[in-house]
Amino acid sequence: MNKGMKFTVSSSMSLNPMGILQEKFLKRMGCLWKKREEMQLILNQEAKKAWSFKKYVALRKVMIKLEYQRRHPLLQEEEKLHLDALKKEAKEICLQLKESVFRMTQQRESLKQMYRKLTEMCHKPDTELLQAMGNVLEMTNLAYMQNPQPVNPELTCWPVTGILDMLNNFRVDNVLTQTTIHHVSLDDASVMSGDDPHGLSRQFDGGESFVAWGAQAFTSGRHYWELDVTHFSNWILGVTKDILTSDTIIRINYEEAFLLFSEKVNDQHSLFTNSPPLVQFVKRPLGRIGVFLDYDNGAVSFYDVSRGSLIYSFLPSSFSCPLKPFLCLKSP
Repeated sequence: MNKGMKFTVSSSMSLNPMGILQEKFLKRMGCLWKKREEMQLILNQEAKKAWSFKKYVALRKVMIKLEYQRRHPLLQEEEKLHLDALKKEAKEICLQLKESVFRMTQQRESLKQMYRKLTEMCHKPDTELLQAMGNVLEMTNLAYMQNPQPVNPELTCWPVTGILDMLNNFRVDNVLTQTTIHHVSLDDASVMSGDDPHGLSRQFDGGESFVAWGAQAFTSGRHYWELDVTHFSNWILGVTKDILTSDTIIRINYEEAFLLFSEKVNDQHSLFTNSPPLVQFVKRPLGRIGVFLDYDNGAVSFYDVSRGSLIYSFLPSSFSCPLKPFLCLKSP
């Protein structure tokens, strides 16, 4: 190719063998650049995931300690075993994430160097380019095959002895008395802002959902209920203050809500909570989920009923408004 040639393909190239070769070469360069950009994006996500996971582990330690202190003060030995298991498992996952970030960084640099090498080759005479084409194809094919996979960090939710027996002392039934099939609108400004890690607002905005909530709000006491999400991948459940309804849409304000979300994107299942948006690095519950509202102590907790384990507990706060049970099941 002549020096200073732009990376565009003219119609005349297709009229001769060298033009076809040049077009193929430029297409390879374009694909390589796209691959590098994709790797940079995945690397950024993996580095952010590693940072978020460390923060989550620290928060989960606090949640577990509070869980045992508030409801199981006599199970000190089990609490210690639970925390030790969390520490060991988190250490292993942190190491996996660190190695994953390293591999992706290496791959990004390799793609960068490869692209620079091809850029230099563009200025070589056509005869040299023709001789090098076989090596170029082999080199780029190898680059496409090397695709480091992200780590899926999942902590084990260990069972807590007697937790369901204790919670059932506060069991309330038929808490979701209002039901409808509606479009659901998320208050992006108050919940997701710029920190929505998987575009959760896009998963629930638009499309029909089954929505249910309590006609009666709780203003005191302790209350526990269970919800079955067995056949759904995308759902929201918890408690909220206001539910605004119209003929076509339902809107809730997440600044005054304590919610657990599940979403499925590209065959990947994830759990989140709001206020602030937080990824839950634990195994997704597959059946019934228990919701426990301790209004007087300002606490909302979620439990995996089949495992008898804690999913997440919002740290204690002071409630200033009535709270209603809420459930949204996104249509498949």
